[in-house]
Amino acid sequence: MTAKKIATTAVRAGINSDKHHGAVVAPIHLSSTYSLKGFNEKRQFDYSRTGNPTRATFGQAIAELEQGKVGIVTSTGMSAVHLICQLLSTDDLVVIPHDCYGGSFRLFTHLAKRDQFKLIVVDQNDEAALVKALGEKPKLVLVETPSNPLLRLVDIEKLAKACHEVGALVAVDNTFLSPVLQQPLLLGADIVFHSTTKYINGHSDVVGGVLVTKEQELGEKLAWWANCIGITGSAFDSFLALRGLKTLPVRIKQHQINANAVANFLTEHSAIEKVYFPGLADHPGHELAKRQQSDFGAMMSFEIKGGVAAVKTLFDNLELFTLAQSLGGVESLISHPSTMTHAGMEITAQLEAGITQSLVRLSVGIEDIDDILSDLNHGLNASQSIVNNN
Repeated sequence: MTAKKIATTAVRAGINSDKHHGAVVAPIHLSSTYSLKGFNEKRQFDYSRTGNPTRATFGQAIAELEQGKVGIVTSTGMSAVHLICQLLSTDDLVVIPHDCYGGSFRLFTHLAKRDQFKLIVVDQNDEAALVKALGEKPKLVLVETPSNPLLRLVDIEKLAKACHEVGALVAVDNTFLSPVLQQPLLLGADIVFHSTTKYINGHSDVVGGVLVTKEQELGEKLAWWANCIGITGSAFDSFLALRGLKTLPVRIKQHQINANAVANFLTEHSAIEKVYFPGLADHPGHELAKRQQSDFGAMMSFEIKGGVAAVKTLFDNLELFTLAQSLGGVESLISHPSTMTHAGMEITAQLEAGITQSLVRLSVGIEDIDDILSDLNHGLNASQSIVNNN
């Protein structure tokens, strides 16, 4: 058989792998410990923090989808980011984007304050600032593309080449797109990571993370650290995420169809000041997205006229969109980045990243598009009435 397509790989992960009873679906192994064959004779698995059959199946599946060597499943998306930090020493320099996810920003800035490494925060689309930062010879460069929540893009291939020239590792957060829409390792990244809580699981009932390395040796090193500091994911969460993975390509297709319609609708609505979505032709990263992504994703954000009062009115008048953290589930979610996902950033840092009080983020679900648009239209019309009355 020729190399499998990505949808086939996702669906077939773990299928027909049970050698004991012939279960078609990969079984869940909840045992915390495993017997030895005899004195000093370990089997493949001996203790579930170190290795678990269900978790191993899920990790291998993501590694195959990302076309990497080693997949390490962690307890949360943030523990995957923290795992990368185990590669760093006190004198090492890290470069992170100024507009990355608030949890990542909080982790790196606070660890730097404790002198665990040196840190430079930079706008990675500012070429002069980026060249200057790379001139300091960092050990690690963190990349988030598209960025959360403003959907800014970074040219992974170009940045990875520049980083490797100064000896830096490149780690890319691929949570917003999943391996269905973007494969950073093929573009030159050394590490790719996800919050599997989001699109990979897709049903808002798992909290987890995964990290995939391009090279075996780096993967083995990080797997050692994952066991050492105890951040590996549970068997049950791995089982659920593996189940969610099987429908990922199909879900992404419907997410994408709906997102395109929502973005076009928002650009025409009088309550909207600006829409941030790479699928729009006037988005600064539109052409780059067409080169390095398979499609544009289903995340977007927008500036609403009327400030906080309009934001509150919008939220109060929605029925289908749920005001909640997270993203990537089958259900549509709406959030206020400044007070939710990026609350861990000081207001000054938020403003430097372009996150205002008028910014709203959408995770477009797979509900019927007519219902999605009707709900948004109702909420936005209500918010506009606040603006008009003032």
